[in-house]
Amino acid sequence: MVLRTITKRLISQTRSRKLTVSSISRSLSQLHSRPSFGIAFDIDGVLLLGSTPIGGSQKALAKLYEDNGALKVPYVFLTNGGGVTESKRASDLSSILGVDILPSQVIQGHSPFKKLAKRFENDLVVAAGKGEPAEVMYEYGFKSAVSIDEYASCFDNIDPLAPYKIWGVRQTDPKPASRKVSKGDIMSQRVKAAFIVSDPVDWSRDIQVLCDILRTGGLPGREVGKQPPLYFANDDLEYQSVLVWEPSELLWSPFTIEYTQLV
Repeated sequence: MVLRTITKRLISQTRSRKLTVSSISRSLSQLHSRPSFGIAFDIDGVLLLGSTPIGGSQKALAKLYEDNGALKVPYVFLTNGGGVTESKRASDLSSILGVDILPSQVIQGHSPFKKLAKRFENDLVVAAGKGEPAEVMYEYGFKSAVSIDEYASCFDNIDPLAPYKIWGVRQTDPKPASRKVSKGDIMSQRVKAAFIVSDPVDWSRDIQVLCDILRTGGLPGREVGKQPPLYFANDDLEYQSVLVWEPSELLWSPFTIEYTQLV
């Protein structure tokens, strides 16, 4: 049926422009050489251990390409990890694995959040997790996304344990010049949604801030309003880290369990 449809299309095209026999043969040969399957690769513990390729992963990926660099077998990376944009992850993977990887080939735990971009496009939303959670959301189309680091910094004493923390949480999610969410906006507008984009770093602070946001209806310190929704990218319990012994690193699910016990 597919071959018949392609043949009819090629015959139809000859009525509007001249096609050579070789061009028709080439189109039909491409149809027959197109693979009937694709591959979905996990990343952590499968292709990479940290940022180091595992075994023959580089050679295995190279076999999916023709000698001229054209993709022979389609594939994607399907991972519950995240915290960076798909474009940055694709660039990093390309450098490590030695092949040209497109952002469209990277599907992360928070990639489905793209579907909610239109709903919250111009609303203030808070993104929590390691890496660059707000930049991830901004690239998806959330124009007023702020990281939980930036949000918490706007409210004095919102983290009651801050004076006892001898470490510093480095904010790795700088606000791009194109994203203009001022401190005044954060302190006067209600948060319309909160997103756990990747595994949180400062659990006690993040749980406290999220509880304050949800229980007050999106604006701590003001009259109670309608509770905004909270979205989790995934509920993984653990993942394979650079340390090779068991158990692996605890991930999002314990945070989710701890949070849901409090609200």
